[in-house]
Amino acid sequence: MEIEMVKSIAAAGGYIAVGLAAIGSTLGCGIAGAAAIGAWKKCYLQDKPAPFLLLAMAGAPLSQTIYGLLMMIFLKGNAANATATSWPLYLAIAVFGGLALGTSALFQGKAAAGGCNAFAETNQGFANYLMILGVIETCAIFALVFSLLAMQ
Repeated sequence: MEIEMVKSIAAAGGYIAVGLAAIGSTLGCGIAGAAAIGAWKKCYLQDKPAPFLLLAMAGAPLSQTIYGLLMMIFLKGNAANATATSWPLYLAIAVFGGLALGTSALFQGKAAAGGCNAFAETNQGFANYLMILGVIETCAIFALVFSLLAMQ
């Protein structure tokens, strides 16, 4: 295989990583956003103020797309040094790292949906709900860091 083709395949991994992360973020934000809208509706029906803080929970899964972008930048930078034997490593890092980011975003959205519902009903526990989202976020940060370490 020609070296230019090897480098192109390795660089394509970066787009795979950000794409998978963005898909997960879209799904997670969609799930959490739908829950936030439903929670606001409940508040309006009960003549309670609709908590604006639900927007923070609905948007939490977006950060995984940023991590995917960082992974893409590092993969593209390392692709310049790709060899005929190293390009599968870059693709594997991209696919599994991107899947880890996307899955984290998806489940963060599901947890955020529960937090939106609970906070709208009780108007209590917002910090606790954010802490759970932070635990899930940590999985994404670990996936990013481990992916960067694997590129060395």
